[in-house]
Formats: sequence, structure tokens, C-alpha cells
Amino acid sequence: MQAGAQRQQLQQAVRRQPGDFIAWVMLADAELEAGDLRAGEQAARRALQLRPGHPEALARLGRVAWMAGAHADAARLLGEAAAIMPAHPGIALWLGHALEDAGDAEAAAAAYRRAHALLPDEPYIAAQRLAWQRRLCDWQDVEMLSRQVRDAVTRGQGAVEPFAFLSEEAGAAEQLACARLRARQISTSVQPLPPATLRRQGPLQLGFLSNGFGAHPTGLLTVALFEHLQADPAVQVQLFALNRDDGSTIRGRLSSAARVHDVAAMRHADIAARIRAAGIDMMFDLRGWGGGGTPEVLAMRPAPLQVNWLAYPGSSGAPWMDVVLADDFVLPTSMEAHFSERVLRLPRAFQPSDNTRMLPPPPSRTACGLPDHGTVFCCFNNSYKLNPRSMARAFAVLQRVPGSVLWLLSGPGHADQRLRDAATATGVDPARLVFMAKQPHPQYLARLQLADLFLDTHPYNAHTTASDALWAGCPVLTCPGDTFAARVAGSLNHHLGLERMNVTDDAAFVATASALGNDPAALAALRAELVQARQHSGLFDMAAFARDLSMLLQLLARERGWQGPA
Repeated sequence: MQAGAQRQQLQQAVRRQPGDFIAWVMLADAELEAGDLRAGEQAARRALQLRPGHPEALARLGRVAWMAGAHADAARLLGEAAAIMPAHPGIALWLGHALEDAGDAEAAAAAYRRAHALLPDEPYIAAQRLAWQRRLCDWQDVEMLSRQVRDAVTRGQGAVEPFAFLSEEAGAAEQLACARLRARQISTSVQPLPPATLRRQGPLQLGFLSNGFGAHPTGLLTVALFEHLQADPAVQVQLFALNRDDGSTIRGRLSSAARVHDVAAMRHADIAARIRAAGIDMMFDLRGWGGGGTPEVLAMRPAPLQVNWLAYPGSSGAPWMDVVLADDFVLPTSMEAHFSERVLRLPRAFQPSDNTRMLPPPPSRTACGLPDHGTVFCCFNNSYKLNPRSMARAFAVLQRVPGSVLWLLSGPGHADQRLRDAATATGVDPARLVFMAKQPHPQYLARLQLADLFLDTHPYNAHTTASDALWAGCPVLTCPGDTFAARVAGSLNHHLGLERMNVTDDAAFVATASALGNDPAALAALRAELVQARQHSGLFDMAAFARDLSMLLQLLARERGWQGPA
């Protein structure tokens, strides 16, 4: 039964029997799955009135609060429910989500472990535990958990979150299988709209759906591109923002460059209807499986052509996505068989950036906790990318470059201490790890200028972070792999003309980083080469990016009968 029909049946059931506690609880779930927080809350409160203090009703209210962004309230309500019903794995799982977002990282890990202990054979819960342990750099049992999750995907069991699966040592075929499982689950919960057709004439209406239209990596990557597309008579850009206006400069620029539809907290069906009413010809999903998005909206097929681009570095596996936008390096022809979408390639790196950013003067090394002398290696990737393999080669570099330090982004919970412990276990003085708290973007760019060389991670490498480093003049050393997520930094180097910074294996990675770290003149020459490449390679030329993207999309539209702007 389609989720929409089930929801209608439950609505009818509670009208017939308003005292049916179970029906109200089930209705709360159905309304929340449809993205209707208000209706979900009403159903949950009615259930709580019928049975005050009941953990199932408290849990649904907690889930409402969590989805609404009231993370502290969500953690409190779900904590109460878990205390009453400690053997309920679903409540423990939701509690983990709420604690995670409320900033209680270690308690979230404990909740995920409890949920997994209660349902040890459930791959979705195993994957949640695994993903959060990676964020905490807690590598205990991660190999066992990874095997469980990968085996489940191979067997076609469990709708594991594809974004978290990118951190596993899985190939592109496994990633596609994972995405297809998740897409199949979504397909059962939505009712597609009647088919839409592409316009015959007039500017192409390009829609972009994201929860990152503001001071967020998505906003930072796209804002300059949208500003250049604004002058193109062949296209018009409309943004569908799943996030509220954050008051940032980036949000202001986005609002000036395009029409912004505020669809935050709207029901999935209402967002899809808004997209259809706006006459969108091509809808770009800028979240995909990246979290915080609404795949249900795209599954309703609000636009005639739907494009997977930028946020989720892999195949959507979704029948409702027609095209994936890439480049020749990040998605070579050898990988096409593992993508459900038609592959379209830009004649440049697929990733745009904001080339209007100014580089503020860097602070002193002392102010950043760095030594006055010695090579500064850095890796400002998120903590879930800092796996044992990536850290082992980084520690090997430190051992070969006397006086060097590794500058890292501070992680949640006790992640920093766990990394110090890992360094100690390999014979590296933990004091050689320097941690930086998250900074506003300008201050972050200022600090990046103090780093000598960025040491990338594998299998999920630097994406926006690599672009930031290169813009700030910090070279990126990477080891491209066999998946989209493992080739983004390599694509940036390739299109910069710095192909030699793409090495073949871990041994070459350690040797190259060590040689540069021990040769200040060679490192200075590389940094000077990067400055020239940044200016002349075209990687950061957003006017040319806008022209190339527009031409590619026009060619695609003409295949569907579009005859051009009036």
C-alpha cells in the first residue's frame, strides 16, 4: 500500500474511533513521513492525552521536536521515553539522532550502541552506529560493523543511508546498490505527480533544491555561479530553500541572483506542487542523499528533467533522477555502468566555487597554536573521513618530517583525544596534533594560508574543503580512488594542471608528502605554481563555468524539443 493511501486510512480510522491510541500513534508516524510536522504533532499530542506518559507518544513528540530543529526538547522527550521503555530499539535510535544534533556526542554514541545491541541484525541501525563512531574517531568494532553493513547491501537487505556508506571501502557498484535500496524504500512512500513536459520556447527554468542556501558549503560553492547565470538570457534560476534565511551575506547574494522560494518545513507534496507551479524545466537536487534533504519531493517528479549534482558524490540509484552532472576525471567512462543516471560531463571540473572571496590576512602561527617553525601539514576534512588508513599515512609523514605538525579540525565529543591516542600508539608525540575549532568562513580561509600542504583522506576525500585550500594557496595531495567520492580532490588538481599532486597509492602519498615537507624550497615553488594555476587554469573562472553549464543544459533541452529562448 502506498504511504499516502495508508495515511488517509489512518485519518479515517481516528475519525471513526477517536479513542484508538494505536491509530493516533501510527498516524503521527505517517504524517511525519509525509513531512507534515503540524499534523504529526497534533496526532502525537492526541495519543498522549489518551495515555499520559506513554513512551510511544512521548517518542513521537520527541521526533516532531527533532524534525523541527528543537534538538534539546527532542533529546529530553526521547530520553524520557527511553527511560520508561529501555528495550525499544527504535526509541534508542531516535534518541541517538536527537542527542547527536543537541551536541551530546558521546551520549548519542551510547544510544546507537544500545539500539544496535537490541537489534544486532538490523543493518540500518548498525550503519547508524558505524557512521557516528566514525565521526567520533572511535574505531572499535568498525571493521565488524562495516562488514555487516556491506554484506547487507550485497544481499539487498536494509535501506542503509547512502551518504554514510561513502565512508566505507566499497566500490562504485556497491554504492549504487546501496542507493537503489534507499530509493526503492522512498518509492513506496510517495505518489508521483502527473507527467510534466519541457517548455518549447522561452528561457529554461532551472530549479535548485537544497537545505544549504546560506552560509553553508552549498551556498559558498554556487553563489558566484548563480550570479553569472543571472545575465544569461537562455536560463532563469529559481532556488527552493529547505532552510530558513540565516541572515548571512551568502543568503543575501543568493536572493539577489535568483528567485528564492522558502519551502522550509513544508509538506513534501506542497514543495513538489510549488516546483510544478513554478514551471521548472530542470530540477537540480543539491542534497541528494546528503542529509537534510527531501528525496520524497524529487520522487514525486515535479519537473520533466531532474539532475543529481554537487552535494551527493555518487549515483542516486533513483529512477526519478535522469542525469548526473560530472566531469571527465571525477566520473570516467569506466564508472558509468555503476550510475543509474545518464552521465553528462562539463568540459571543466564539475565543482564551482565562489571566486569573489577575499583572503583576509592570516593570524600568527602562535595565535593558532602552531609552532613558530616547521612544516604545517593540515587536513580539515570532517572527522568521519579520518579513518585508520588515512591517519596511518599522515602519522607516517610526521615521523619522516622532523618538527612538523598536523593541523586538524576539532571533532565532536572525545574525537580529538582518540586521535591523540592513535598518534601515541604509532610512536608520534600527540602534541604534534593541533586542533582548530570550526571558524566562520573568512577566518577559516585566513588560517588556511598558514598551512603548507593539505593531506587528503581516503576513500572519502576532500571536496569543498579541497577547493577552499587551493583558493587559499595550500596545495592538496590526494590519492584518487575508484569512486566519485574518492576523485573530487583529484579532479580539482587535474583541472588546475597539478596532476603530479594526484598519486597512485599510500606509499607514494607518504613519500611525496615527506619529500615536500623536508624541502622548504620545493614546497615554496609548489605553492607559487599553485598561485599561477589558480589565476590561469580556469578552475575558478565562474563566468566560463556559467557559459559551459548553460550550453550543456541547452543541448540537453533541445533533445527534448526545446527551441530556444524567445
